[in-house]
Formats: sequence, C-alpha cells, structure tokens
Amino acid sequence: MSRKFPANPPHPERNCWGCDRFCAADALICGNGSERTQHPSEMFGEDWLDWDTAATAETQVVDKRRVIPIRRAS
Repeated sequence: MSRKFPANPPHPERNCWGCDRFCAADALICGNGSERTQHPSEMFGEDWLDWDTAATAETQVVDKRRVIPIRRAS
C-alpha cells in the first residue's frame, strides 16, 4: 500500500519525494538519483494543487499519454 502524499509539508527540503519511501535528503536509499526529488510545493508554490482545476478548463484529455489543448471556434 502506498503512503499518502502530503500536500504542503512543513519542511519539504528535508526529504526526497521521488518514491513512496520519502527518504531523508542525505540518505537516498532507493537510488532514485544522485539528487533528491523536490516536492511540488517547492517548485510551483503552496497553491500547486489548485493548478489542476484551471488546467482542465483549457485542455482535453484524449489519451492518458497525451493532453491536447481545446481549439475554440472563431
């Protein structure tokens, strides 16, 4: 069973967020890479969860591998 992913942890810089282990930044047990994976709140800000609702209004999911912008009739 996978662990719940925290939306806005208090100190995201202390962990690697690349897998379900959430290793300490200096441990990297899983070998996910030579550097830790940043939490989305570090890259996009604390409102990163709100971006999904705005994106669905402008895009159409055609296939799980592709997202195509909706073309508006002029």
